[in-house]
Amino acid sequence: MSFERDLPKAELHVHHVGSASMDTVAKLAGRHAGSTRVPTDRDALASFFTFTDFAHFIEVYLATVDLLRTPDDLWTLTHDVARDLAAQNVRYVELTCTPYTSMAVGIAAEAYVEAIEDARRRAAADFGIEMRWIFDIPGESGVPAADVTLDVALRLQPDGLIGFGLGGPEIGVPRPQFAPHFDQARAAGLHSLPHAGESTGPATIWDAIRELGAERIGHGITAAQDPELMAYLAEHDIMLEISPTSNVCTRSVPSMDEHPLATLVAAGVPVSINSDDPPMFSTTLATEYEIARDLLGLDDAGVADLARASVRYSFAPDDLKASVLAEIDAFSV
Repeated sequence: MSFERDLPKAELHVHHVGSASMDTVAKLAGRHAGSTRVPTDRDALASFFTFTDFAHFIEVYLATVDLLRTPDDLWTLTHDVARDLAAQNVRYVELTCTPYTSMAVGIAAEAYVEAIEDARRRAAADFGIEMRWIFDIPGESGVPAADVTLDVALRLQPDGLIGFGLGGPEIGVPRPQFAPHFDQARAAGLHSLPHAGESTGPATIWDAIRELGAERIGHGITAAQDPELMAYLAEHDIMLEISPTSNVCTRSVPSMDEHPLATLVAAGVPVSINSDDPPMFSTTLATEYEIARDLLGLDDAGVADLARASVRYSFAPDDLKASVLAEIDAFSV
């Protein structure tokens, strides 16, 4: 038994494609054998998923994206992600999806939404997990991608959509250029959930707050370099979505011993623990909770409090929040 695995949880920062397990990738690669360089053999896949640096991670990520060529591929990925999360007792997930990349390979926006929505409904029935979507702009593709992402979000309005995000590289991708898109998304009732301050400094986080109206920040670890920013995050109750293994694997943090999680928590900054791109970083959400336990020196009660924070800062319906919080209370007695 693992306390972290069996603890009921919510996952707030995890990517759709980045959650593809090796089994799922092998399944998809088999469908497209002869037209992909992604191997289907498990040992070869393990080597393929061993990153040398962030650029190599992006290369592997995009090769996996290339396997999503049909709505059925998207359905398979989404349903498998739900299965893998539910196996760790994740009751609720806000999954970051990037419709633009699927549309770029010829999948119509309507087909994209239909596939993930059908998989969401099936996952609830099959695994008892509730899924919601954050549609994010791939920042490296600039304003044209933002235009498309916003159009899909506002025109199709899938039932599971709760947030609007911004991912991809931070360096060379100024946050203010997307302010009009976030303004429109927020006016339509979507929550602002951009990435900022993982590979760039605190100024990017300030931009996400001031220009994009961020309600939570994806990563945000460089806030630890700016006492004024940490005080602002604490005062305004803006949560940072922390993924320790991801931060180390992308070289945003030199080593786990140097991770700023404890500094942020000591400053009163709200945090949640997340997995980001778990199979690609050889981790799970349960493992990230174990790492957080070590970094923060927590007992079981402290780990359970981290799980409660993720639920409270989620955008789940109130009745679902109450239900998962009650499960955490019952489990951690």
